[in-house]
Amino acid sequence: MRITHTLQHALGRTRRQLTRLDDQPLGRATLLVVLFLDLFILVSIFDGLAAHTRQLTAPDEYIPHTCRSLVIDQDWTPASRLARLSALASHTDTLAPHDHPDHHPACAPYLTLIERIEADKGAVGLLETRRRLDREARELQLGIDRLKGAYDTALLERMAGDAPGQTPVDASKAEFRTKAAALDGIKTRLATLDTTLDAHPAVRALWTALDQRPAAERQALIDDLHRLEFWFPVKQLGMQLVFLLPLFVAFLAWNNASLRKGRSLQTLVSAHLLVVSFIPIFFRIVETIYRIIPRKFLAALFDFLEAFKLVAIWHYLMMAVVIGAALLVIHLFQKKLFSRERLLERRISKGECQGCGRHLPADSAACPFCGYAQLRPCPHCQGLMHRHAPFCRHCGGAAAG
Repeated sequence: MRITHTLQHALGRTRRQLTRLDDQPLGRATLLVVLFLDLFILVSIFDGLAAHTRQLTAPDEYIPHTCRSLVIDQDWTPASRLARLSALASHTDTLAPHDHPDHHPACAPYLTLIERIEADKGAVGLLETRRRLDREARELQLGIDRLKGAYDTALLERMAGDAPGQTPVDASKAEFRTKAAALDGIKTRLATLDTTLDAHPAVRALWTALDQRPAAERQALIDDLHRLEFWFPVKQLGMQLVFLLPLFVAFLAWNNASLRKGRSLQTLVSAHLLVVSFIPIFFRIVETIYRIIPRKFLAALFDFLEAFKLVAIWHYLMMAVVIGAALLVIHLFQKKLFSRERLLERRISKGECQGCGRHLPADSAACPFCGYAQLRPCPHCQGLMHRHAPFCRHCGGAAAG
């Protein structure tokens, strides 16, 4: 109870620091300037935070997608590897990131070989030509498939006597032959081009490295990737706090010094900056917890429950969490936002009955609708004060006396 009272007192003091200057509410112009300062500092903090944490190598940079495809997924089979290499050649920025030269030891040899291919203009030209021919072959094959359907339909109609002549069938047949001949020509060119590419020294070196991959390399890379993905959010949070905490401590010290020396203007500004610097700290901590617990711990928990056929416990747990969250929200609404104290404050300020809430005639000592007495003697000056007001309207004394 004492902790709750202390927290409420601290929140009330902070609210007064944020909204008042020299015990007066902030003017609109002053409020606009303060909010502009808050927004500028907040954007500056997030920009600096992004630049600071960019120094940390992410799992996607240490083990790029290309390496995962090569080693973990092992998608680069002899039948598909030239097509995949051609696709990379059309997006040279995805071959191997130069901005982050530090890669996993299992990735570095393959990425170095891909960089060598990327640097060879002749090899890149051949790969781009292959990609273009492959695209043309797919388009021709789609056209042939459509012509087959149209040809079969026209032939059936002619056999049934629905079509008047042979022209549509003959035209489809001629176009089919033209496209088939063009497709055969492209396939011949592709076969020749594939032979040339496979014989290219840089490409052949990559294929040799892929064929000689150690058997244990894949599992070791998977283990390292899982470990990196788990610990990276923690390391990232650490770097973020290294940037954020000095700002928060500096603004806190400034605020405390301003309060001690009675500098109201500096108290106002430092209180706002204190809140602004706390916002990214709070959200970064919540984000890190979300990235670690739901995606890691809860996934492992669900797998464990599935293994022992206890999935029902998961649903019971989710219902309990939702019920607990609903109780918390109801408590906050009922006790904090719409508490009886706030309700009575609104009724007094609006000239309404403190008992039933209906509007009162001016200077009413009791409610003409429910009979509820509105006033009582002040314990300090004995003047009449509102029955549930925290302070006397005459002397300003506290109701508790």
